[in-house]
Amino acid sequence: MKLRVGDWVEIKSKEEILATLDKNGRLKELPFMPQMFEYCGQKFQVYKRAHKTCDTVYPIRGRRLSDAIHLDLRCNGAAYGGCQAACLIFWKTAWIKPVGTKETDIHPASEGERLVSIPPARTTEADVNAGTGAEDLCAPDGRRYICQATQLPSFTTDLDWWDVRQYVEDYLSGNITLGRVFSGLLYAIHKKVSWSGLGIGRPILTRPLCWLYDKFQAIRGGVPYPEKKGTIPIDHSTPTEKLDLKSGDLVQIKSYKEILATLNTENKNRGLSWNAEMVPYCDGVYKVRASINKFIDERSGKLVTLKNPSIILEDVWCRSHYSDCRMFCPRSIYSWWREIWLRRLPQSHSRPTADSRAEDSVINLTSTNIS
Repeated sequence: MKLRVGDWVEIKSKEEILATLDKNGRLKELPFMPQMFEYCGQKFQVYKRAHKTCDTVYPIRGRRLSDAIHLDLRCNGAAYGGCQAACLIFWKTAWIKPVGTKETDIHPASEGERLVSIPPARTTEADVNAGTGAEDLCAPDGRRYICQATQLPSFTTDLDWWDVRQYVEDYLSGNITLGRVFSGLLYAIHKKVSWSGLGIGRPILTRPLCWLYDKFQAIRGGVPYPEKKGTIPIDHSTPTEKLDLKSGDLVQIKSYKEILATLNTENKNRGLSWNAEMVPYCDGVYKVRASINKFIDERSGKLVTLKNPSIILEDVWCRSHYSDCRMFCPRSIYSWWREIWLRRLPQSHSRPTADSRAEDSVINLTSTNIS
């Protein structure tokens, strides 16, 4: 099925899905996670076609996969030690069926009708639950977890950034607009040129081209050059601020200039990386979704507890507009924010709206030195 963004699909019954899984609860190495069962029989619109994604297990890179989509559904972490990363879930097309373009046209079959012609399942729900991990005495909670994020290299294949077919599918699937394709490619060209240095030591073109970029963007109300560096030496402490933010609180993200002043020369604040994908959100107003205290490290499968919680905001995620090797990745990983990068607003403030700059435009969750 070549589903497009906005198409309506119905998630198949538990029995139908179990019939597609191996004894580890996987289909072609992609795990079906226990919390996904609760959506069986329900109907959703396609959020993105997951024909490609980004690998956060090994050095970050683009990866290809087949027959998969994203719905607007995220992992609740219930089967994974309470992980709060809220990753977007992958759905194989074998687990769904198209239902037309209008939800009102859908007439769901009865339970008896759905069970007709379903082959006997070799896998049980208990197998799926058991497939979420294994005992590991070295892990903080005695368990090494296995989820879609930790298994991503196993169910994907290499995807070179220069493979033009992926960008064609980005557009044809409805994942991005044609204008976004061109602007993304123009940015990539600008970056390559500005950092080329004509082969002479330090990139001599970087500063003037970045200055011109900022001037042009200022005229059109666009995002400034998003890959500037902090100035605090690595051996110096970075500043901190405590706001005690809770879910539902309104905040304004500080200006890019203010945030740069909190970063060291590796663009980190107490181990948490600042990423170019976060720049378009600067100065915007958003609601706090959650405070992140623990997450699964994709590389080790271990549950990591943060000494200093980070914040995720509603509708604020990586849009992969500035990422060399994974441009236009649809995975939509939530960006993580230090409280010092945010400014609390009174609840009486007008409700937040999506920043058009963000729409026109990753934080690395595998950084085990985050505290």
